[in-house]
Amino acid sequence: MDLALEIFPQVLMDGVVLGFMYALIALGYTMVYGVLEFINFAHSEIFVIGAFVGVEVLLLLEASGNLAALHPAFVLLALLFAGMLVSGIAAVGLERAAYRPLRGAPRLVPLISAIGASFFLQDFIRFIESLWRNTFYLTYPSIDVLEKTISLGEAITIPVKSVLVIATALAMLFALYLLVNRTKVGIAIRAVAQDPATAALMGIHVDRTIALTFFVGGSMGGAAGVLFGLHYSLVNPYTGFIPGIKAFTAAVLGGIGNIPGAVLGGMVLGVMEALAASYLSLLTNGALGAEYKDVFAFLVLILILIFRPKGILGERVREEGV
Repeated sequence: MDLALEIFPQVLMDGVVLGFMYALIALGYTMVYGVLEFINFAHSEIFVIGAFVGVEVLLLLEASGNLAALHPAFVLLALLFAGMLVSGIAAVGLERAAYRPLRGAPRLVPLISAIGASFFLQDFIRFIESLWRNTFYLTYPSIDVLEKTISLGEAITIPVKSVLVIATALAMLFALYLLVNRTKVGIAIRAVAQDPATAALMGIHVDRTIALTFFVGGSMGGAAGVLFGLHYSLVNPYTGFIPGIKAFTAAVLGGIGNIPGAVLGGMVLGVMEALAASYLSLLTNGALGAEYKDVFAFLVLILILIFRPKGILGERVREEGV
C-alpha cells in the first residue's frame, strides 16, 4: 500500500499526458462525426502522417547540421507546423477522394471506404518510407532540452517532453474553442453540422466547410502525431492503430460529436490506462502485468455502449428537418 501511494502522483501525471494525447486525436473523430455523422477510421493514419512528417523534418535538420544550431523552440514550432499542415492537407484529400463521392449513401458505405482508406494509407506510408529511407521504422533524433526533467519534490518527476505535450495540447484546445465558438468559420461549421440544407440556403458553402472541418481535425491529429513521436521516439506506419482505437473510445466515452466530451473522454481514459498499467501487477501479485492495460480501453468501450451509448456529456447529433 505504501508503494501504491508513493507512485500515485507520478502515475497520475503520466495518465494526464496520455489523456491529452488521446484528446487531440479524438477531436478529429468527433469533429467529423459532428458534421457528417460517420466515423473516419482512417484518422489514425492521418495521425501517423503527422508523426512521420515530424521525424523527417528532424532527420533532415540533423543531416544538414542545423539541428543543434537552431533554437529548440523554433525547431518544435517547425515540427508542429509541418505536421499539422501535411496532415490537414491529407485529411482534406481523403475527404475529397474517399468520402465526398459517397455522401448521401447508406452509412455503412463510407464506413467501409474509411477502413479501406486506412489500409491504403498504411501501405502508402510504408512504400514511401521504404523507397526514401530503406526502412519504415524511424526514430526521432533527440532534442537536448526535451531530455531534461523537472522535479516537483520527491514524489513526482516530470519530463520536459511531458510538459510540452500538456502545454501544446492546452493551447490547441483553446485555439479550437475560439475557432468553433468565436469566428465565422466556427459558425459555418456548426450550421452545417446542424442542418446542411438550411446552411446552404443561407449562403454557406457546405463542401468547403466540410473540407475545412477535415483540415482542422486532421491538423489536430497531425499535432498529436508529432507530440507522440517526440514523447515515445519510435514510429512506424502501424503506430496509429492502437492510439486511434483508444482515441475513438475516448470520443465515445465523452460523447461522440461533442468537443468537450472528446477532451474529457481522453483524460478519463488516459488516467485509467496509466492506473491499470501501474497497479495491476501490485493488486494481483504479478498475475496481471502492464500488458493488460489495453484491455481496459476496450472494456470501457463495451460498457459505455451497453449502459450509456451517448457518453458522459451526451452525443451531439444533427436535428432532423421538419
